[in-house]
Amino acid sequence: MKHCPALAPAVLFACLGLVLADDRPNILLIMSDDMGYSDIGCYGGEIATPTLDRLARGGLRYTQFYNTGRCCPTRASLLTGLYAHQAGIGQMIHDGGQPGYRGDLSHNAVTIAELLKTAGYRTYMSGKWHVTKQLKPDGDKSNWPRQRGFDRFYGTIIGAGSFFDPWTLTRDNQAITTENDPEYQPEEYYYTDAISDNAVKFITEHGEESPFFVYVSYTAAHWPMHALEKDIAKYKGRYVAGYEVIRQTRYEKMQKLGVIGNWPLSPAPRRWSEVPDDQVEWESRCMEVYAAMVDNMDQGIGRIVQALKDEGHFENTLILYFQDNGGCHEAMGRKKPKHTPKPREPMARDELQTQMNPTHTRAGEPVISGPGQMPGPATTYIGYGQSWANVSNTPFREYKSKNHEGGIATPLIAHWPEGIKARNELRQRPGHLIDIMATCAELSGANYPQKFKGRRIQPLEGLSLVPSFTKDENPDRILLFEHFGRAAIRQGKWKLVRAGINQPWELYDIEQDRSELDDLSGKLGGKAAELAKLWEYHAWRTRIFPAPHKRK
Repeated sequence: MKHCPALAPAVLFACLGLVLADDRPNILLIMSDDMGYSDIGCYGGEIATPTLDRLARGGLRYTQFYNTGRCCPTRASLLTGLYAHQAGIGQMIHDGGQPGYRGDLSHNAVTIAELLKTAGYRTYMSGKWHVTKQLKPDGDKSNWPRQRGFDRFYGTIIGAGSFFDPWTLTRDNQAITTENDPEYQPEEYYYTDAISDNAVKFITEHGEESPFFVYVSYTAAHWPMHALEKDIAKYKGRYVAGYEVIRQTRYEKMQKLGVIGNWPLSPAPRRWSEVPDDQVEWESRCMEVYAAMVDNMDQGIGRIVQALKDEGHFENTLILYFQDNGGCHEAMGRKKPKHTPKPREPMARDELQTQMNPTHTRAGEPVISGPGQMPGPATTYIGYGQSWANVSNTPFREYKSKNHEGGIATPLIAHWPEGIKARNELRQRPGHLIDIMATCAELSGANYPQKFKGRRIQPLEGLSLVPSFTKDENPDRILLFEHFGRAAIRQGKWKLVRAGINQPWELYDIEQDRSELDDLSGKLGGKAAELAKLWEYHAWRTRIFPAPHKRK
């Protein structure tokens, strides 16, 4: 008899030469970018997301799930089941000189794709990678998707760029352009569609030989506000009522849905009446385009779901949808530019896009930003701004990159007809993206390793979601957060959070005040001190400390 390592059941049976009826689920992870807790319909939004809403009705919605508040660290935590600093990406993709801040995904961590391959899964990724500082197509690729466990990859290595001409566009290990990709040539290129369509391609070409893992990582709705006119047209005039009306409507819908408690709305940064008259149309258009970006993503998820059905995989596929951070308050492209570029010659078919913020389109047209430039087409580069981000994060405080709830709260939809019998139920269980690796390991039968490719692997931090598929639960656990000195710890109903490295700690009872408006640190100083000490202990344990040499 052949000697077999202690791996997953499917691998063991293959070694023995026996046939196994493999009923383990396929796993599909879908992550969107720079979206708030209230944006999708089943969490309170007015944006049309019928696919996600149907998945929610057919499964579970988690109301207390968390990300890390920023794109790079969230992806590191998701992929490894570790806190971002343990995975080497405590800040962004630059080297901070300390183990928790190397800006490259640690090789003392194993990715979900690497783990599931040991259990016989085929692994695919479509979309945004953003966990390595090595971006050049002729450079070191040891931390690119194909080298970190994915059998096939289509997407971008960096985190942002034009939706009509993405920066670092890559198929497998080969840099490509929208014009020279031999496998995908739509009539009109749009990156969100491309991510969806290539995920569909991977599913339809998979076959029946093994279960699969697909990671779909959208850049919608990250700036720039780029969308197709057919999608923008659906939202024409929808947002002229302004911030307060849209936010209040969402707030009331969220309470009816049960995805928030009876917490008050956090303060808004600006009133609609304060928008200058000559910017009202522009400000409305920003949110129209944002909504169109989310709408288009949901359409693409619909095509992915249909592919699962067409291939006979839908009933036994676990689908998890979540977001990388809260709505983005950054003022990208919202100031009047100092100068306007002149037209240039069109880019050649094989000329790679090498700019996150391109000055020209591939056709040579100038890219213009600033108030009055209506976002949507490739000739613009604009974010939707702080006030609309405040609407996205209803009812919470703060935004992307912060550790108040507006920065780290995410929807989580779980759908799996054969494995989740509950329909349209809520789960109050506090959780974190580190839990997804543990979930995948349990469902696949893979053994999380102590060593991988000769390297020591750090112990798993997350807890499997599988018990919550049957009933709600409340595991006794601590959740930890840190990013550029902004920090938080959650234990039970208590959350300690600070806005920066030199800012005071704030204490909140999340059950009563998830909007974080009633700071109890003065009344309950002992509790605050206890949690601060606990945070520091875990900060050293998880490589938040030692801190990088330069901090913001």
